[in-house]
Amino acid sequence: MMKNNVINDWQIKNGKEKDVVLSSRIRLARNLKEYKFPNRSNFQEKNKLINNLKDKLCFLTDQSYDFYLMNNLSVVERNVLHEEYLISNNHVQNPEAKALFLNNKNNISIMINEEDHLRIQILKPGFEFNNIWDEINHLDDQLEEKLEYAFSKKWGYLTSCPTNVGTALRASVMCHLPALVLSGRIDNILGAVGKLGLTVRGVSGEGSNSVAELFQISNQITLGFTEVEIMEKLESVIKQIITEERKSRKYLLRNNFLNLKDNVLRSLGVLKYAYSLDESEALKYLSIIKFGQDTNLIEEKLDHNLFSKLLFRIKKAHLLYNSEKELESKDLNIKRAKIIRNELNRE
Repeated sequence: MMKNNVINDWQIKNGKEKDVVLSSRIRLARNLKEYKFPNRSNFQEKNKLINNLKDKLCFLTDQSYDFYLMNNLSVVERNVLHEEYLISNNHVQNPEAKALFLNNKNNISIMINEEDHLRIQILKPGFEFNNIWDEINHLDDQLEEKLEYAFSKKWGYLTSCPTNVGTALRASVMCHLPALVLSGRIDNILGAVGKLGLTVRGVSGEGSNSVAELFQISNQITLGFTEVEIMEKLESVIKQIITEERKSRKYLLRNNFLNLKDNVLRSLGVLKYAYSLDESEALKYLSIIKFGQDTNLIEEKLDHNLFSKLLFRIKKAHLLYNSEKELESKDLNIKRAKIIRNELNRE
């Protein structure tokens, strides 16, 4: 059974440039030299690896990590972790011979037997790579003291997918870009990003569409560059996107102030009093509210982390979590609206 705390630490804390960048994440892929890669090994071999790692990495439990076998968790619990970006969809759909180390702040996870033996990731609020890199590099060093990684002097870290070979590092940010969407500039901006060797995904990761004007932007190339060079390139592009988003906000406010303010306040009214909301509708209005907060179109004082706090709490698995009975769609919509109303109507 998973612990009841399912709120990511980064959701409730402020960070640099959080009006545009909700969170930053770095992920490392690692494999062990003496084991077949997950795509070539059977369940017995994978379970042997899990037992070995649980024993060798027991020091993590002294650092406030919990260990989970994925097939010991319910489908809802696995989906909660997936909605929080703590595990992949593969860990949800195929839990056999898969495991997880998760810290008590729910912002550091180590997936076992995903595409690679280890997928190590850290999430932080706002636009922040330096601290994440220092932290994940230290954690990686701790693991490497206990484990022998599959590594080539020529190619770097060896991975199941050739596109991860080299540093095996993926750095990404989750950006809220409502003004670029409203102004019709988003396709040109994201098209330029793709030409620079970066990739753009929706809020739910690879293959997903953008919702609530949220976009995940990450590096594609891991070979031929150092970790610092990869992060510096991504940082440079994100800084330009932040600048363009803020320029578009100013332009829209200058040329369409009354309509924007009306839309923001109408959305706030809907969320304050709606009895039933489906997920897409709720996310649409919450995105508008965040835009209103970041552009001072809302005069009343609201929690500035409202959007990131509610972003996952209103998703299906979170609504089902700890529910005493199975909920139908209409029940989920009612519960979702109640959570939002309670958050907005706090005195």
